Amino acid sequence: MRWRGINHVEFSVLDYERSVAFYDRMFGWLGYKSFWTLDIGYHSTYYMARFPLPHSYIGLQPAKTGARLDHAARATGIHHIALWARNRTEVDRFHREFLTGNGVPVSDPPQEYPIYTPGYYATFFEDPINGIHWELAHIPRLPGIGAWRRFLRAMKEQQALHPEWGASPAKAAMRQLPKAGHG
Repeated sequence: MRWRGINHVEFSVLDYERSVAFYDRMFGWLGYKSFWTLDIGYHSTYYMARFPLPHSYIGLQPAKTGARLDHAARATGIHHIALWARNRTEVDRFHREFLTGNGVPVSDPPQEYPIYTPGYYATFFEDPINGIHWELAHIPRLPGIGAWRRFLRAMKEQQALHPEWGASPAKAAMRQLPKAGHG
């Protein structure tokens, strides 16, 4: 089993300088560090939450072609990127102080999404320059009993809407993937 997920994600952005200024403010507010803004055949700026320890990071580079993304159109490409929040308070403060405070377009204000997992709490917003859709989400390590109840209720409601699942949503959701050397 893998113990790490994504190594990095890199976005080509329309207006590199304005984009870096926006992401410097956003990632700075969230406590990220920025590294490598040198030009080594391509120009990129990177942001990492646990710098300098090896961890996933997000990069920006100037786009050569393209237009602003339209999240609502659900075109081929990245739908959204979710960042980890320390707690619900950070989600609320980020929404109030950074997003609302800077006029950043918010598609969904902070709220609990019990259908995702017990205690899941998030806000969704858009990069105002490139249209990249983002989420800041908190998932508690040990959800409270109320969060579990809301999750189980949401699952039961979904199961009633989907009789084709046959089994519990947890069992219906799991899929076997081919192992190395088997396809």
